[in-house]
Amino acid sequence: MIIKKKQSVKLWILVAVIVMFWIVGTGFYRDLSANSAETYKGLKLFSDVIELVEKNYVDPVDTKKLMQKAIQGMVHSLDPHSSLLPPEAFEELQIDTHGEFGGIGIVITMQKGILTVISPIEGTPAYKAGMKAGDKIIKVDGKTTRDMMLWEAVKKMRGPKGIIVVITIMREGSSEPIDFKLVRDIIPMESVKSFVLKPGYGYIRITNFRDNTTNDLADALKELESSDISLKGLVLDLRDNPGGLLNQSIDVSDLFLEKGIIVSIKGRLKRHTKIFRAHPDEIKRNYPIVLLINGGSASASEIVAGALQDHKRALVLGTTSFGKGSVQTVEALRDGYGLKFTIARYYTPSGQSIQAQGIVPDIEVRQKFTDMEDPDEGEDVLFKEKDLKNHLDAEPDKINNSKREPIDKENGKKKPEIHHQRSMHGPLDIEELRSDNQVMRALDILTGYEILKGAGGR
Repeated sequence: MIIKKKQSVKLWILVAVIVMFWIVGTGFYRDLSANSAETYKGLKLFSDVIELVEKNYVDPVDTKKLMQKAIQGMVHSLDPHSSLLPPEAFEELQIDTHGEFGGIGIVITMQKGILTVISPIEGTPAYKAGMKAGDKIIKVDGKTTRDMMLWEAVKKMRGPKGIIVVITIMREGSSEPIDFKLVRDIIPMESVKSFVLKPGYGYIRITNFRDNTTNDLADALKELESSDISLKGLVLDLRDNPGGLLNQSIDVSDLFLEKGIIVSIKGRLKRHTKIFRAHPDEIKRNYPIVLLINGGSASASEIVAGALQDHKRALVLGTTSFGKGSVQTVEALRDGYGLKFTIARYYTPSGQSIQAQGIVPDIEVRQKFTDMEDPDEGEDVLFKEKDLKNHLDAEPDKINNSKREPIDKENGKKKPEIHHQRSMHGPLDIEELRSDNQVMRALDILTGYEILKGAGGR
């Protein structure tokens, strides 16, 4: 009897607890349950499909890979910059934002589906061996690069210092493949390069925004500013700069601004909405700046260009930038995976969205090339953010039509920009800069401003 009584009490306590959770739960989780109904149905459908494919597909399937591809497809459907990062890709993304790595020293891209060298980096194994811009990489250590993802190719070429890797390329004018047997070395990634165009006029190129970019830029400015002839003007070159770290673009802008908004980001959640402001600098930089951009200038580059343009701190020259005005975050997942997804949009100090719009230059000047290349050979129309599948609009549910128009136009029509693969990662060469019509136009503007300022002071 005693035992039975205890069992009866325990049973009634259990029933009471269940009823209490049901009463509390139905109120507290009512909205969650309603919103999750469709999600649950979708997951059940997904589970059914996986089970059917596993059991009945003509060939055995790798379920893990199948689910990875399904997740990747789901995330890619959001926008072109959101993706699932396998452990190797997640690791490469983290390496890309730091200052050095073991590798062979080339900057590569996918051009028409073919792994193509943009430029060898000065002083690296690839540079010393004679690899050139435009070389098509067809094999890495004997394995074809056909259908290889860009991050996979990068992963195969990077590695510990002293280890040999064989790169097989096809080069224009050569009928046979060429093998380069390269010994990996530590590759320092310089994101800032500077040069004196002529006494009193400096040139700084920023190739990307990494951990050390602001410090390197401050050092370059200090060197230019401490010259025997005071700095009268600066050409800041952000052409073909694909972006990088948000904090670095803010800090770079802050080097030239004393106050006001640098950039604001607005997301659906309050924690993803922020305003970043400039701070007074110990060093006052009052010299004029001409900032160069083109269709390859994206993301962090556009933040700097938009901030300096809106504050009238720099005259922006070149062609309209890429238009990547969205903010991504990377969340670490289990088993070494990462999820990169979009959380907000960028806005310039004037409130203009960069997304799918780009920064429109104050003066439009298209780059001319003076080398002997056939203008119809090796050229690609440069696709921009607005041309990418599933791209976000400038504003939620609407298009931003408040773009400023450049001063210079060609017959009143906008032509598609042609993208030439001129290296921004090689050594600075005064002859190359002197043959660059955009750089020389910028220099003319700066020297003209100095002449007019002097005339007005008489």
